[in-house]
Amino acid sequence: MSKVLEFLEVLQNRPFVTGAEAARELGVDVRTVRRYVAAVQELGFPVEGERGPAGGYRLRPGYKLPPLMFTEDEAAAVVLGLMSARRLGVPTSDEALAKINRVLPARLRARTESLEHVAFTSPAGTAPAGETVLALADAARRQRRVTARYTSHSGAEADREITPYGVVVHGGRWYVAAYDHHRGEMRTFRVDRMRGLEMGGAGETPPEGFDAAEHVLRSFAQVPWTHEVVVQLERHQHVPLATVTPDGRLTMRVESLDYMARVLATLDCDFTVVKPRELETALNRLATRLARPAAASTPPR
Repeated sequence: MSKVLEFLEVLQNRPFVTGAEAARELGVDVRTVRRYVAAVQELGFPVEGERGPAGGYRLRPGYKLPPLMFTEDEAAAVVLGLMSARRLGVPTSDEALAKINRVLPARLRARTESLEHVAFTSPAGTAPAGETVLALADAARRQRRVTARYTSHSGAEADREITPYGVVVHGGRWYVAAYDHHRGEMRTFRVDRMRGLEMGGAGETPPEGFDAAEHVLRSFAQVPWTHEVVVQLERHQHVPLATVTPDGRLTMRVESLDYMARVLATLDCDFTVVKPRELETALNRLATRLARPAAASTPPR
């Protein structure tokens, strides 16, 4: 589908293009270009063709592709996806991001530009509502207070008033580093546990040189988890919320060893438990459960 969209852009930017020219520009053969033509025609775009040695393709004279129409959630998802791609070294992400920003309405473009302040310590997982991310990033950029209903780790709900200093993606989850006005101190909040955000007045000025990503990493290091897990992996690989050295030494703090067993079961390499020994019991329990034959479903009569 991405090549089909590139073909549409070629037609939009040029009054006429031969099959050979389109093939060279897209890095495909002429037969594939003909398939792209059929695909965009099926989508309802008026692409006209001319046969013969000098034949080629064009959009019907006077026709212009409609502008992209995004909701705020969709715009945030696209921009954040491109930013994450840029972090992974995808070479076209900057150009694509610039194109998206050019076609967004001015108000929405101003909000999505605030997403440049989102920090990534790891690849992004499932994103929370785009409107929530936009509001927090915008508040951080403008140094404004935000009120929200927040659900804590224990499930308790409370109204919170914070000044966001930055949104951080860590371990596949989304967090906001913020000043908590009720507690009078810096805190880290899960973005997906926030709802009903409302923008308030002027917020607290962040400390000089404040780094939101460093704050989030430091806050996790200070959490008094019940278990410290050390596992030697067969090779280095990324594990969300864990520290893994280049030689594969994994360290992670968790509340539940059963949870840690499930995390290790998702890895595609062998490993050896260093500590605690109770983790081996949790792994054996999980292995026994997974080894049970699945219950056969009763066929409908």
